Amino acid sequence: MNNQKQQKPTLTGQRFKTRKRDEKERFDPTQFQESIVQGLNQTGSDLEAVAKFLDASGAKLDYRRYAETLFDILVAGGMLAPGGSISDDLTRTEFCLFTAQEDIETMQAYAQVFNKLIRRYKYLEKGFEEEIKKLLLFLKGFTESERNKLAMLTGILLANGNISAAVIGSLFNENVVKEGVSAAFAVKLFKSWIYERDINAVAVALRKVGMDNRLMELFPANKRSCEHFSKYFTDAGLKELSDFARNQEAIGSRKELQKELQEMMARGDNFKDIIAYVREEMKKTSISEQLMIGIVWSSVMSCVEWNKKEELVCEQSIKHLKQYSPLLKAFTSQGASEIILLVKIQEYCYDNIHFMKAFQKIVVLLYKADVLSEEAILKWYTEAHVAKGKSVFLEQMKKFVEWLKHAEEESESEEEEEN
Repeated sequence: MNNQKQQKPTLTGQRFKTRKRDEKERFDPTQFQESIVQGLNQTGSDLEAVAKFLDASGAKLDYRRYAETLFDILVAGGMLAPGGSISDDLTRTEFCLFTAQEDIETMQAYAQVFNKLIRRYKYLEKGFEEEIKKLLLFLKGFTESERNKLAMLTGILLANGNISAAVIGSLFNENVVKEGVSAAFAVKLFKSWIYERDINAVAVALRKVGMDNRLMELFPANKRSCEHFSKYFTDAGLKELSDFARNQEAIGSRKELQKELQEMMARGDNFKDIIAYVREEMKKTSISEQLMIGIVWSSVMSCVEWNKKEELVCEQSIKHLKQYSPLLKAFTSQGASEIILLVKIQEYCYDNIHFMKAFQKIVVLLYKADVLSEEAILKWYTEAHVAKGKSVFLEQMKKFVEWLKHAEEESESEEEEEN
């Protein structure tokens, strides 16, 4: 037996060196800023040289880590403190967007610098958009001239697709809205955007990100009316933007009207009340009967669950439309409204394949219910129809149209005999 005490294991205290790549590097933009500022001071106002310098520097400097610092310097000449002022304790350059000439050609040249930089270093794309959003929140901290340049640049970047129209959301912040800064900035922004493209391209971009119905938010709550918006932007030389906003408001009103109409039908309200409500809304919102009949038709056709079988949906539609024919009749007092309704029926039957064979029966039913006149049907047949399902529907209507023409000829000959 061994009486010797067994030695306990001991910690030797051996230290392992941490590999450099495993150490978390401290965020310190000072050296990065000095390198960028030095390069911009050397290139000066030569924007071609600036673009080349930025392209080459991306291989040596950490653009990914210091993207915000990079964009702050290119726009304002130095790092921005919260609110938009430049940090005093750091190096700055006089060669930046804010010190450039205030004209569209110079802003286009700056837009090209940003475009080249982001195309070369794709990972900067998101950071650049976030930078623009931040700058728009800092507008009150900039001079009027600086705001004008930034507005023109933003409009050009939007036109080129470098940034999303979602950045406009920053202009709805209460701090920049209440003193009229947002609206004034928007004038310059939209002018340069439309100058580069057109109002249709602007409308598409706004709709894509849900900004098309939010433009009123550029003004304080007590001034958010279509009239104020229209006057402000028309006086500023942006009538196309005013017209766009009016159109958007009209679309919004029509959607609300259709929604209420469908709810009234679902509740089973009587036609007299529905007709009175619709006519009142037509007066208030200046909706024509031609527009209204389209809304009524859509509402009537969407307030029922349709059968998926073609042979049954035809019978179902006739029964349904017979019930709602007084409502359709109330808004087809003009020949133009009847033509619109015929085109809506044609488009609906084409878009909903189960209704393809029901077209002729629907038209005949509405003719018998005095919703559609023979003049309107004949005009639709000869010239007012649209391309959707044209050959199928004209063939369906051929015999009925021949009967209408024959009846019309007989009526004319009877009148002649009486005379």
